[in-house]
Amino acid sequence: MLGIIGIATIFVMVFGGYTLAGGKFGIIIKALPFEMMMICGAALGAFLISNDGTTVKSAGRDIGKVFKGAKWRNNDYKDLLCLLYELLRIAKKSPVAIEEHIENPGSSEVFVRYPKILSDKYAIEIICDTLRSVSMNYDDPHQVEEILDKRIEALHHHSLHSSHALQSTADALPALGIVAAVLGVIKTMASIDQPPEVLGKLIGGALVGTFLGVFLAYGFVGPFANKVKAIAEEDMLFYKLIREVLIASLQNHTANICIEVGRQNMPSAIRPTFVELEDALRSIKQEVA
Repeated sequence: MLGIIGIATIFVMVFGGYTLAGGKFGIIIKALPFEMMMICGAALGAFLISNDGTTVKSAGRDIGKVFKGAKWRNNDYKDLLCLLYELLRIAKKSPVAIEEHIENPGSSEVFVRYPKILSDKYAIEIICDTLRSVSMNYDDPHQVEEILDKRIEALHHHSLHSSHALQSTADALPALGIVAAVLGVIKTMASIDQPPEVLGKLIGGALVGTFLGVFLAYGFVGPFANKVKAIAEEDMLFYKLIREVLIASLQNHTANICIEVGRQNMPSAIRPTFVELEDALRSIKQEVA
């Protein structure tokens, strides 16, 4: 919703101010299709040249996040803590019993209660691989923490590819606008023998290219890149929470303490209260019983 409001605000303020200042839309409307073709076409071509197919596809998907927001909501973080609590309780009671859950999460009665988490392969891999390491007595907290840090860092780096690609395109758009404007000037020079009113329209049409390149760069593509980056970093908090809880479990803390460590390490905006989390964990105990 905020994305739509932002786009509407840009158009209303820019073109509304232009209209109130006495600007005429005739020249812009006449030149716009050709300038859009040159600038946006060149930007798209440069985008395809400078990125691989995976980045192009992910950028297309990530643009939608500007309007939908982050993948993980507050309830998802609470569900994650509940899931980890169940798994840690099982692991503490019987290292053998946990194997049937981490070897085949899709058929685990614990994982299937949290379908959104189960559908995220990165979260499942981090949880299962770490618990599998523990079951193999690979219980040096520092080594496991280092492995998790590198894994999350690689995932974070990959998640930022889209924002970097979009930001590079935003940086190129003003220059592409100048290219379109120069072509417009060349066209104008070919009509130098025309009267001033004709030349004025031709020069105005050429300047639309400069305007459009800057407008698209700083009004749309640049902000989109920043938003995609912010959402990627926000979603990364989900995987960092997994790390905090699992590392705490390697310190031989009880499941309740591990979950509380994770809860306290969460940002305040998404952190459930102690009472909310206790109620959720209590309901899990009653279901299991």
